[in-house]
Amino acid sequence: MRYVVGRVGQAALVLLAAFTLSFVLLQALPGDALLIKFENPELGLSAAQIAEIRQAYGADVPLVQQYLDSLGGFLRGDLGYSVQYGTPVATLLADALPSTATLAVASFALAVVLAVGIAALSYLAPFAWLRGLLRSVPSLFAAVPVFWLAIVLVQVFSFRLGLVPVIAPSPVQALILPVLALAVPIAAPLAQVIVRSIDDVSLQPFVVVATAKGAGPRWLLVRTIARNAVLPSLTIAGVLLGELIGGAVVTETVFGRAGIGRITEQAVSQQDIPVLQGVVLLAATTFVVVNLVVDLLYPVLDPRTKQKVGLAA
Repeated sequence: MRYVVGRVGQAALVLLAAFTLSFVLLQALPGDALLIKFENPELGLSAAQIAEIRQAYGADVPLVQQYLDSLGGFLRGDLGYSVQYGTPVATLLADALPSTATLAVASFALAVVLAVGIAALSYLAPFAWLRGLLRSVPSLFAAVPVFWLAIVLVQVFSFRLGLVPVIAPSPVQALILPVLALAVPIAAPLAQVIVRSIDDVSLQPFVVVATAKGAGPRWLLVRTIARNAVLPSLTIAGVLLGELIGGAVVTETVFGRAGIGRITEQAVSQQDIPVLQGVVLLAATTFVVVNLVVDLLYPVLDPRTKQKVGLAA
């Protein structure tokens, strides 16, 4: 119980630090989005009316008071109002989240399949040169920028081959290329960790003994190595799953998908600070919660770690 309370407390502190850092950095941006929008002569607003609007958004109070009000609203689930649209930020994010969540989950699933496939083939390949070639694939994946890969995929599969329509695609067709563009760079570090874990476990005495008794590479990989190599992969998978929100921003912008990425791109161009802070907090919360779940699962999946964290009976 002490371990669980400690990890939950650490997660809360990380989230508070992320909130504070994002608030300070966003407040330090040059310009005032409220003045930029409402001082437009075409709107015909008087100085008194603009002052009332700034009061309604809480922009006329000292910065410390704004921080405390914003923190209190975050704890209550109130992220304020969008300067551009005048709607609650929580509503904007809630409407866009299902599209981004579908993209992130599908991309993560494909990344796991790619990473496990590359790691398994690099262990089972019959020739040394082929194993070396497969081990270099993750480095190639990691070097490919997401936006460049997205543009290449559209050019090849949509405009050249005509396999994925650009205009009026079905929901499944609209997911194919964005999922592929987001999954490839995510699969790279995951595959590298799995390959390294397989190498480490392969040198363990129980694997050497099983090999000496005549066990084949496929039997060893499925029955002994995979189970022991999964824990380091689980840790990096938690980190990568949290980063998917950031990768989705670029992917959704390139493919014109409605989601958190589209909202973020518009908020940056319009200096919509409440929306930007809402996106940052959503990404930070996702990252913290995923890694908290991974940390809590670790002693359950590997009983040897219970003694280290004080959960042993």
